[in-house]
Amino acid sequence: MVRDELYITVPNLFRCPISMDVMRSPVSLSTGVTYERTSIQHWLESGHDTCPATMQILQSKDFVPNLTLRRLINLWAQSHGPASPASPPSLSSQQLTSLVQYLETENEKFNQSLLHSLSKMVDFAKAGDENRKFLANFNGFVPAIVGVLNREGVEIEVLESVIRVLDLILPQNGVKEQLRQLLTKSNRNCLFSIRLLLQKGSLSSKIESARVLDSIALEAESKRLIAEKEGLLSVLNDLLSSETDQNLHGVVFSCLASVSVTRTVKAELVRLGLVRVITATLLNPDTTIWLAEKCLKLLSTIATCAEGRSAISEEEKCGGSGGEADEGVAVRTEDGLAVLWSVCCMLGDKRARESVVRSNGAAKVLLMMQSGYGEGNFVRRMCGDLIKVLSVGLGLGLSYDTKTLHIMPC
Repeated sequence: MVRDELYITVPNLFRCPISMDVMRSPVSLSTGVTYERTSIQHWLESGHDTCPATMQILQSKDFVPNLTLRRLINLWAQSHGPASPASPPSLSSQQLTSLVQYLETENEKFNQSLLHSLSKMVDFAKAGDENRKFLANFNGFVPAIVGVLNREGVEIEVLESVIRVLDLILPQNGVKEQLRQLLTKSNRNCLFSIRLLLQKGSLSSKIESARVLDSIALEAESKRLIAEKEGLLSVLNDLLSSETDQNLHGVVFSCLASVSVTRTVKAELVRLGLVRVITATLLNPDTTIWLAEKCLKLLSTIATCAEGRSAISEEEKCGGSGGEADEGVAVRTEDGLAVLWSVCCMLGDKRARESVVRSNGAAKVLLMMQSGYGEGNFVRRMCGDLIKVLSVGLGLGLSYDTKTLHIMPC
């Protein structure tokens, strides 16, 4: 009997092309290829924009549940043993009501029952989009789960389960706004718990925590609250040096860009050495285009303050991301162009201009201007400004009179 179970033949159609395991929650991309949900989510969140099986560029990263295939897998699994690998965990309204009430009344920092309840919610949320929608829309669920974050002295294991549930339901309608209101109105223990996870949690928990922070930075008050939380900016910045995972770096860069709205915050990030970290990332040959774009977005934000422009100029290999990093994606994105414009035009850094000229940056700016990417009025103005100041280095003698007003320096 055991031997027969070990040699069951699984139809190839039921296996995920990425993990090669039997799919529990099959979803289909726009290319028509079906994958296990968690596998394709990881692929897309890692910065890929192609279908893994066909390598076609995806017109959309959205996917839809393949319910027909899921039913076939369930039928096959039921006929090949009592334990169905495709049977998702279930949670009724009555059970969830009891769990929510338990979370609201449980005052213990940690016990096995609390951890078991949260783990059950994580498994349920992972099983499918309908489950996540059910949790997100269930009355009192989000406040109850955030309430655990708001307690003092909660163990890391419990916090990791909470942040995992929140990360899973973030894309559901209304969750980000509800979460923002709950976190900003709490006594700040929530942000302390998230900071603890960023420092001592697992890699996945750190990614999820940064993603939750980024998602609640929706308006000035929440951005300010995150930026002013004691040590939070420093902890996020430290992750860029202590961890090597590019997915983590990407969500941290995105989070820092979201909260960098005041000159004080931008200057603090410069003081922490963020420009040096960004430069090293841009010059790393293993950096993906997705991560480079995240870097440039943050760098363009920092470049709107005087301290940021000076730090960029002082980085020998950065030169405003217009020198050596210009060989990558810098002049092919609006953010990269904004960095060049800030250093070459606003700061008037002669060394940066010469570096751009040496790397044939003027031709790349012209190409961007003519390719159609620069159709936006602001982008065309930046391109025009750059061509004027770079032409001096080329000996063309054109005058420079900027009309680019959309980037307001601090």
